[in-house]
Amino acid sequence: MLAVVDILGQQFKVSENAQYYVPRLKEEPNKSVTFKNVLLLTDEAGTKVGNPYVDGVKVEAKVIEHLKDDKVIVFKKKRRTGYDKKNGHRQQLTKIEITKIG
Repeated sequence: MLAVVDILGQQFKVSENAQYYVPRLKEEPNKSVTFKNVLLLTDEAGTKVGNPYVDGVKVEAKVIEHLKDDKVIVFKKKRRTGYDKKNGHRQQLTKIEITKIG
């Protein structure tokens, strides 16, 4: 079974018992979370495409941990003016495990 789900404005192709990194969620670790914005569902019976969402289908997941992504360096420079600026950013992520689709 496979589903495309909208999590905080980003689309993820998910399957059961798989782990994914998503934008940081408000739920605490070891808690469950339900996503109702399922855009597409594929199973043995066929494929259901939502308009915009598939009715009656939800994806349940378990929050494993909160963490930070690798650092991204933002470097700005203008030549011959002595201007350069270095900045870094680490994105906040949540690791989840999909427990049930349906």
